[in-house]
Amino acid sequence: MMRMPTVLAMAGVALMSLNGCGHATSEGTGHAASSVQDAALIKEIEEYRQRRVENLVKPDGWTAIIGMSWLEPGRYTVGSAADSDIRLRIGPARVGVVEEKDGHALFIPEPGVPLLAGGAQLTGPVELKRYERGSPAITVGYDGGKGLITLIVSGGRRALRVHHADAPARLNFAGLDYWPIDAGWRIKGRFVPHPPGRVVPVLDVLGGLNDEANPGVVVFERDGREFRLEVIGDSGRSLSLMFADRTNGKGSYPSGRFLSTGLPDAKGEVVIDFNRTYTPPCAFTEFGTCLLPPPENRLDLAVTAGEKITAEASRHL
Repeated sequence: MMRMPTVLAMAGVALMSLNGCGHATSEGTGHAASSVQDAALIKEIEEYRQRRVENLVKPDGWTAIIGMSWLEPGRYTVGSAADSDIRLRIGPARVGVVEEKDGHALFIPEPGVPLLAGGAQLTGPVELKRYERGSPAITVGYDGGKGLITLIVSGGRRALRVHHADAPARLNFAGLDYWPIDAGWRIKGRFVPHPPGRVVPVLDVLGGLNDEANPGVVVFERDGREFRLEVIGDSGRSLSLMFADRTNGKGSYPSGRFLSTGLPDAKGEVVIDFNRTYTPPCAFTEFGTCLLPPPENRLDLAVTAGEKITAEASRHL
């Protein structure tokens, strides 16, 4: 992150030198415009990378996960005590009980243990709920809010996932590594929609099949060749791309990487900025349920842009 001011300063010096020439040629003007564009791209990507790291190390970010337990119908004690059905790596000996029944997860607090739900003190049972579009999640906080118990659904199965602000992976996070920012990896493509309602089965790292929305495909060219990436998922705010390429295991995460783009414009055009390519969450926690790139998204191309795999991420392979 500290490289940005130096690079921007160099770009600014180059631009001032060009502007200081009394007889600028058209070639010089073009070079100045290119310098400005490159400097703007560097600033944009550096800021994006900073936000990415901040999200990873949030108290409820991927590096803060300390456990995940699948739920079947029944009753589960939750706490750090050795006899807990769902054992916390960090936390009180007992925080409560979860009852899973008929697709509902009821959390019953342990008497005398201060807990939070919805930002308020928890005084009685509460149903845990995952985030749904337009409906907030209902979670339980403990250790003054440093610990967080959430409900997730993956591959049709339900589980409890636990975060804690004192998770070693969060406290010891050493940062990310990247390929150099390269304007050549900012490529204009086109979005070709599929028929409405189309879904495709997508494998996750646990071997489960997930029916995911497949609203269309993004088509782009690189080195005179055409490539296609199926869009997986439909947030309504961006296009989600999961892809494998020839850098996997040779610089990037072995199973593939992710990328989000803006929505296509009125002509169906979309900008694919591979400088924003990021490593899936499973690189930062053993408790992830990441989707894997579908076979259609395996590129015969070395995408030398975006995040590289780090030594920290390698530990979760």
